[in-house]
Amino acid sequence: MTAADLAQAHVLPAGLSPEAQALWHTKHGNWEAAHDIAQEIHSPLGSWIHALLHVIEGDQWNGDYWFAKAKKPSRGPGEVDALWEEIAAVVLAGR
Repeated sequence: MTAADLAQAHVLPAGLSPEAQALWHTKHGNWEAAHDIAQEIHSPLGSWIHALLHVIEGDQWNGDYWFAKAKKPSRGPGEVDALWEEIAAVVLAGR
């Protein structure tokens, strides 16, 4: 599955990792569901997704905290789509 496939899926595809599920919900405007999933992913990748969600929410300070936990550079609201694509590529590649 590619990032484009994930973004275009109208229903949550079966068998996705929690990371991919959070990204699907993010792309489909289900912020709360995505956030609930991301909170339970205790890894740098989960922190990176969590950072994305807080940037989307407009809480840059909290996003910066999660970027730091993920050991990733901070990104702002104007980069949300590119950041989603970047994270999705990593998640779907299984890295």
